[in-house]
Amino acid sequence: MAEFIKRYGSEEACERALFASRWPQGWRCPKCDCEQSCTFYRDGRKYWKCYRCAHQTTLVSGTLFAATKLALSQWFLALYVLTQTKNSVSNLELMRHLGVCYRTAWRVKHKIMQAMADRESTRQLAGRVEVDDAYLGGEKPGGKAGRGSENKVPFVAAVQTTPEGHPQLMRLDPVSGFTKEAIGAWSKIALMESTLVVSDGLNCFPAVTESGATHQPHRVGSGRQSVEHAEFRWINILLGNLKTSISGTYHAFKFRKYAHRYLAEVQYRFNRRFRLKDMLARLLRAAVLARPRSESTLRLATVRTC
Repeated sequence: MAEFIKRYGSEEACERALFASRWPQGWRCPKCDCEQSCTFYRDGRKYWKCYRCAHQTTLVSGTLFAATKLALSQWFLALYVLTQTKNSVSNLELMRHLGVCYRTAWRVKHKIMQAMADRESTRQLAGRVEVDDAYLGGEKPGGKAGRGSENKVPFVAAVQTTPEGHPQLMRLDPVSGFTKEAIGAWSKIALMESTLVVSDGLNCFPAVTESGATHQPHRVGSGRQSVEHAEFRWINILLGNLKTSISGTYHAFKFRKYAHRYLAEVQYRFNRRFRLKDMLARLLRAAVLARPRSESTLRLATVRTC
């Protein structure tokens, strides 16, 4: 926190960091790529006007921060909190950190989580990968129990391990269901052709071969022994940590609408866990590249499934 305050403790410092992230080689027109411009101020905000096409742009236009009424220092604090905390923060806690209302905190958090999801969407796993089926949510009162529950969102959990057996990268992807069609579509997005997929032998997982991967099933049975099998050590640990983190941080959220963002947030932090000092700057770059999203667009979200 002391280092963060030293680097980003003023509005001017945040503006410099955002400019450097957006235009590392100097200002360029987002419309025609011209390098020549003049500047002027309107309503206290700095504008760049392109000499060639007369396009006007601000530091935040066309980015995740577009049309914001919050100070950049508040946005940077949100970026810091969401990257440096182990289990993330709830909307209510973020509201207290930023000194804003709950609705604003919700909007800030979901915009940042969506930027994380966009950044992680193209990640592919390779080498040895442990996969398992999992669910978010619990039994709905008066509804079905188990896998048929209307309140549960199915997702595929996959972790890439090193030759020494250590976890390296992970993916957490909502799917329409555990069918061969859904898993086949997921594998083409999430896995490279050379991947060795280790699964518990669920009937849908042989479909990973559609991506060119090799499938190695291990029948683990049921009961306690099924989660203590050596072949699935890390996927079981990571799923346990994920569920503990979610239940310990959030009172509730709409699984059907927003599961992909909450899972992407966990995935984003895990895959960069060894570079904590760089994570804020990298997320800032992701925010610069993210397209603007209104609150209405964010609230219309549905689970992205394969």
